[in-house]
Amino acid sequence: MGKSGLNKKDKISHIDSSTIMFAGDSGDGIQLLGHQFADTTAIAGNDLSTLPDYPSEMRAPAGSLGGVSGFQMSFGDDNVMTPGSKPDVLVAMNPAALAVNIENIENGSIIILNIDNFTEHSLGKAGYISSPLDDGSLSNYRVISIPVNTLIETTLKDSGLTRAQILKCKNFYMLGIVCWMYGLSIKPTIEWMKVKFKKNLSLQHANIKAITAGRAYAESTQIFEARFQVKKAIVMPGKYRNVTGNEAVAYALIAAAQMLKKKLFYGAYPITPATDILHVLARYRSKNIRVFQAEDEIAAIASSIGASFTGAFAATGTSGPGFSLKSEALGLAVISELPLVLIDVQRGGPSTGLPTKTEQSDLLQALYGRHGESPMVVMAAASSADCFDTTVEAARIAVKYMTPVVVLTNAFIANGSEPFNVSKACNLKDFKFPKLPPKEEFKPYKRDEKTLARPWAKVGLAGYEHIIGGLEKDVETGWINYKPLNHVKMTKLRAEKVARVVKEIPPTKIYGDQEGEVLVVGWGSTFGAITTAVNEARKMGLNVSSIHIKHLNPLPSDLGTIMRRFRKILIPEENLGQFRMIVKANYLLDPIGLNKTEGQPLTSEDVLRKIKKLFTR
Repeated sequence: MGKSGLNKKDKISHIDSSTIMFAGDSGDGIQLLGHQFADTTAIAGNDLSTLPDYPSEMRAPAGSLGGVSGFQMSFGDDNVMTPGSKPDVLVAMNPAALAVNIENIENGSIIILNIDNFTEHSLGKAGYISSPLDDGSLSNYRVISIPVNTLIETTLKDSGLTRAQILKCKNFYMLGIVCWMYGLSIKPTIEWMKVKFKKNLSLQHANIKAITAGRAYAESTQIFEARFQVKKAIVMPGKYRNVTGNEAVAYALIAAAQMLKKKLFYGAYPITPATDILHVLARYRSKNIRVFQAEDEIAAIASSIGASFTGAFAATGTSGPGFSLKSEALGLAVISELPLVLIDVQRGGPSTGLPTKTEQSDLLQALYGRHGESPMVVMAAASSADCFDTTVEAARIAVKYMTPVVVLTNAFIANGSEPFNVSKACNLKDFKFPKLPPKEEFKPYKRDEKTLARPWAKVGLAGYEHIIGGLEKDVETGWINYKPLNHVKMTKLRAEKVARVVKEIPPTKIYGDQEGEVLVVGWGSTFGAITTAVNEARKMGLNVSSIHIKHLNPLPSDLGTIMRRFRKILIPEENLGQFRMIVKANYLLDPIGLNKTEGQPLTSEDVLRKIKKLFTR
């Protein structure tokens, strides 16, 4: 073996990137397998993007189509912006995993099967009348059948574990096989196992033996015609780690609180797919990080508003259904003019809808989903790593303008992962917020001339007592005031304050020509698909450019000017056209929509196909 782990006699195919899908039952440890493989590729120096795909059913029957768990990822050289559309490699642990994913696999792709699970009973549960291994339906693929159950039982027969415990190690056996195929080291996973199972040495030794045996099996049997060497990414210097969007949000909230030199308070109620923010912050809770799991969504946001009143940096998180429940309290945050960051991890709706699938359908709720005139700053993260930058910026705006800010992510980027440059957390902008005037000059609604922010006077501070709550306040004294003209003034002041946030928005960056035929306008998680598609279209000679919008309220001041320099505007969204409606209303333009509501993210192929159509009309 050389330093890369590749035998000189091996046939090695050097490739720029690869897309792989792991699939099986929830009990097969697919998500753990995927995450460990992602970490391994990141350590090897690859850029990557992942897409975990969880079944919506809590306890779907084993072997059923509804119980299939998937983890797709692309990895390779620079600019891997999406988890890919069609995997080059499918690892299917049972017939159901094959049945669910086979339509998305290109001819000639590699399919690795755990052949031990392809029994007559399992095939029937997956809807197969005949075995795909015998009827010729897989003849266009490179099928590699491995008796993983048998091999792992033989490997761990003397481990002292029960048969059920032994079979749970088969995901790491398969990981060893896949690592060998890509020439990746298994050492990072072994080091992780030593920490993960340090309190259960029998499981630690069993899993280490499983991954080692899997790699040895692939090497000794030469089951692959060729191995793959994926090019490393060219990255900026710095320390990197693989993060999910939810992890990036949690780290951003911690970083913002430290920059403010304030306690962080995070009040939340568990809801898919936002719960991991709560989990991550709970691991770091201390005297300066308080995490509160409330009894419901209303209590969660109410506690966060209360924490903001006490002078803490407060945040809350949820998904679409919980956002609905928080809407009345959001109005309280608006009229109280307290800083608050609300993270909405969007999922498929309405109602319970598709709780583990992705969508971008909460935009209108974020903009308008409150009674009364309740303007709020709304932002959207573009990728898993960008969740950090966007959340930090939201925190900075919230305290500078004394206003609640909504950050929209979604299941795709919240559960997905990509490399994050940790040094970013060490180079944040200074946070500024309104300083308290002398006690004798204090008025709770005396505003900063530039931002219109009121003073942040925490509860119990002598000499700064004032009224707080949902009733309208006097524009000068802060006492309750129901007079019509006073309400007019306060309503306009709150709206103007949010409008002035436009000063914080940098000039919009245009990818491609500054004017031309087609401009693709995106927001949120469609960034990777749009950018990849536009790059491909430009290589084909098509006159197409793109911009991506992070600030959704207020909108960038130059957005209208830029859009009018192009003949056609295309807006891809994972909804039925919510941002397209906003553009129509604000700029009297008529954009073309590309809309997807399948619970799956838009792909670069989806966008490229639509771009091509615009040039053939």
